[in-house]
Amino acid sequence: MPIDLTEALASLRLGRQSARTLLSESLARADDAACEHVFLRRFDESARAAAEASDAAAARGEPRPALGGLAVSVKDLFDVAGHPTTAASAAMDDAPAATSDAPAVSRLRAAGAALIGHTNLSEFAFSGVGINPHHGTPRNPVTPAIDGLARIPGGSTSGGAVSVATGAAWAALGSDTGGSLRIPAALQGLVGFKSTARLVPLEGCVPLSPSLDTAGAITRSVRDAALLHAVLSGAPVELDERPLSAWRFAITPTFMQDELEPAVAAAFERALATLRAAGARIEERALPALPRVAELQTQGGITAAEAWAWHHARLAERGDHYDPRVAMRIRRGEAIRAATYQALLDARRRWIDDMTAEMSGIDVFLSPTVPLQAPEIAPLLSSDDLFFATNARLLRNTAVVNLLDGCAISIPSEHPGELPVGLMLWAPAMHDRAVLGAASRVEAALAALAAPAAPATGIR
Repeated sequence: MPIDLTEALASLRLGRQSARTLLSESLARADDAACEHVFLRRFDESARAAAEASDAAAARGEPRPALGGLAVSVKDLFDVAGHPTTAASAAMDDAPAATSDAPAVSRLRAAGAALIGHTNLSEFAFSGVGINPHHGTPRNPVTPAIDGLARIPGGSTSGGAVSVATGAAWAALGSDTGGSLRIPAALQGLVGFKSTARLVPLEGCVPLSPSLDTAGAITRSVRDAALLHAVLSGAPVELDERPLSAWRFAITPTFMQDELEPAVAAAFERALATLRAAGARIEERALPALPRVAELQTQGGITAAEAWAWHHARLAERGDHYDPRVAMRIRRGEAIRAATYQALLDARRRWIDDMTAEMSGIDVFLSPTVPLQAPEIAPLLSSDDLFFATNARLLRNTAVVNLLDGCAISIPSEHPGELPVGLMLWAPAMHDRAVLGAASRVEAALAALAAPAAPATGIR
């Protein structure tokens, strides 16, 4: 297994490595062919300054900053002072340079992150697939070594995930409105953590759906996810070290497990068997309210309504600069009237109350992150029907947690040599500590199932 950020930071503290050397390695990987279409703009100069500042602090006998001057990428939704924020859209190519960092970026910078660049994404974060017609689509860097095929990276934090999978970054700042951290993490064998939305500020971030948007990170390990969450939330995070047998896990028999690809179903059942063998208590818990989630997504639901409110003026002026697939989804919100939108918000509040009551007594629910493995890119480029059907399948499980205002993490559960498959741990709002703590125990139990570390693409 490749080393993670936590291990790299330990190496720095012991004087075995310098931040400057590790950053140089990250920047070299960012230049590699595996990172084609990943970065929309690079911040190499300021990144080197952060690494040098970390090394200088160590030379003076002072503690290094929390992130040690190591490489972190930033999704091109977040303002970075001195650079434009374009949401990977040609419709935003007139955006001026940001005058200040978004709070999430500011917190990373203050913690010593070497911010290496803005990463590509599904335009305006509006898809779980990761395809971008303006800047090209980053290829999934893990799958070619397994089957030689060019597969999707997952979205919308496509470039961010690839930056971590290739070793160009140790972590990636991204967003998650319906699964945009967890989907690419699941398809690339990474960890994606969606916190309770209110815990990380979203100012200075181009919105998709303010009611559902969440800022968070993609990392290599659960402990790295906890570290990044502590930085982004501004609050310490201690992983709960209780053994697996002390947690109460549950699966829900329908919806989350419907129509799984055989490989995903097999990986999920194998993970459950491994956890039970390690002492985990996993019960089956029916959630009668769960299928009602579909009622919140009619006509595009809250996301379409809120996206239309933000985009309608720009669509009128620069609609020909949008990805037509994105524009079509946004325009669904035009038909949602104020009364309908308010009714959706009210229905969501009732649904959250019902779901939370039905989930009572369970620490963490387990499900496949997505019901399929990464499909090939080419067929999705040529068929709108296939694209939208695939996008809906990718978002089905993960979007439940956003509508729940909950928290969730995706961790790898594939065997070596298999295409990546994510296992999602999820819970209601403000159960973040439980999700992270349980995930650290589950990750350890599934360690034997970890994907191989170094495909031919130069992945760290």
